[in-house]
Amino acid sequence: MLENKKILILGLARSGYYVAKLLYQNNDIILTDRSDKEIDKIKELESLGIKFIKSETGEELLDGIDILIKNPGIEPFHPCIKKAESLNIPIVNEMEVAYHYLPKNVFIVGITGSNGKTTTTTMLYELLKLHQVNVTLGGNIGYPLSEVIKDVKENSTLVLEISDHQLNDLHDFKTDMSILTNLCPTHLDFHGTYERYINTKKKIFNHHTKDNKAFINYKNEDSLKITEDINSTKIYFNNDSNYFDDKGIYIDNELVINLSDIKIKGNHNYENITVMLLALKNILNDKLDMNIVKDYLKKFNGVEHRIEVVDTNTNIDFYNDSKATNPTSTLIALKTMNKPTRIILGGKERFQDFEEIDSELNKICYIYAIGEITDRVEEFALKHNILCKKCYTLENAMEEIKKDVKDGEAVLLSPGSASWDQYDKFETRGEEFKKLVEKLFK
Repeated sequence: MLENKKILILGLARSGYYVAKLLYQNNDIILTDRSDKEIDKIKELESLGIKFIKSETGEELLDGIDILIKNPGIEPFHPCIKKAESLNIPIVNEMEVAYHYLPKNVFIVGITGSNGKTTTTTMLYELLKLHQVNVTLGGNIGYPLSEVIKDVKENSTLVLEISDHQLNDLHDFKTDMSILTNLCPTHLDFHGTYERYINTKKKIFNHHTKDNKAFINYKNEDSLKITEDINSTKIYFNNDSNYFDDKGIYIDNELVINLSDIKIKGNHNYENITVMLLALKNILNDKLDMNIVKDYLKKFNGVEHRIEVVDTNTNIDFYNDSKATNPTSTLIALKTMNKPTRIILGGKERFQDFEEIDSELNKICYIYAIGEITDRVEEFALKHNILCKKCYTLENAMEEIKKDVKDGEAVLLSPGSASWDQYDKFETRGEEFKKLVEKLFK
């Protein structure tokens, strides 16, 4: 626990706000952000004795600071981070801090991966609740650990979605069980190299011993590579024992559920369900009730913004896949399409390689390029002889689609790119898409 420390919190957002509230009673806290637009939050924190200073980088505030708590989204090469490193000031994030405030004997399940982690986390948490387990949900799924820690009780279970941005600044943090769904090149703007990215993901297994379990995707080469030397007890999925085929999902070579009994479709979802069931079985043991599982999976619609069906009164299918922030996610979405598809691609420049979707290009009848990388998306389209319009914004793209789209086609927002060039988060981009569908097509 932190006491009698002078702390600089870099970045407000949700994580900065809640970690400040967690620490304010016993520490001297300065919170800095380049924006002061969240007036209500700032005033509340100031009423608690927390000093807010608007600053472009915050590096001038490091004098006398004992510890720097950074927002997970702030890059490792940010000026304030580099200066803190030169001054040997410890750098952590809110999850690392909150970890030290957890009550005794909390069983922590950590879930990470390039794709599928939110769906896997959601299903595992909801099914544990349905099995009457005292469980709390948090992490990258939208609830910082420092926010939900008040709900975590002794001898309970904590399910955390953990992003690479969060893993980057974890040190003492340790899970009891970790799931790595898969790995593919993404977030290279944040990490600089793919090697650094996958080694950051490896931190989900930090401090593990044989008493801790690691669930690893056997068909994902990079996942196998980085887990060769971990100390966890390794449990594989997508192998000869735990897998899915065109009939159903198998755990320990036993058919546990038919695909016809699962509402969400697609191999990526069956993969997520396989590892989720494997983890659920290991947590519950003989208390696992497959009737509860089957009833849940018959109704589960998937997570919002991930190949989410947007209803209209037209003969056109609309899919909100704003959560596709890398081309691998877009590839997964395209594999589920069974109609000529008009796709909206683009967003923040993160050196993403759209060649990853090559195998599904036959599904695409038109590309609408948006965002910071509009020109690069157009170049990709031209290279592959796909019709393309440079739209720059989502609203422009939807207005063009309104003119072009035909009955029997699909419209897919699956940008393969982060949203931060034009939106604060991918959820905002997805909400705008759904509003535009309603405005233009209902």
